[in-house]
Amino acid sequence: MNICIVAIGSNIKPEENIYKMLGILKEEQVVVKVSSFIRTEPIGIVDQPEFLNGAVKVKTMLEKDMFERYLKMLEDKLGRDRTVEKYGPRCIDLDIIVWNSEIIDDDYYERSFIQQTVDEIL
Repeated sequence: MNICIVAIGSNIKPEENIYKMLGILKEEQVVVKVSSFIRTEPIGIVDQPEFLNGAVKVKTMLEKDMFERYLKMLEDKLGRDRTVEKYGPRCIDLDIIVWNSEIIDDDYYERSFIQQTVDEIL
């Protein structure tokens, strides 16, 4: 069993999309804990709504590459538009930050809201 922490972000109907995503995740994986959520200003493209960011700790039987693909499929299921610019608006953004106690995404060190929500559920 692998344990990971996934960063969650949304600025298109964030409460609705995060709620839906967590519902699907709980049906398909073992959700251990969900962090509180923080409103943040957009990075890069500033002319868009603020984001709602949080994190979720998950136990999964999937290996890391398969779990990454699973998260992409979950984003697609919720309507993620991959034609939008990198820092553009999104209905859901899911990124593995911690995999089996190892921080694997440098955004953890660069964005305080990721540190705060991840550390809350470590």
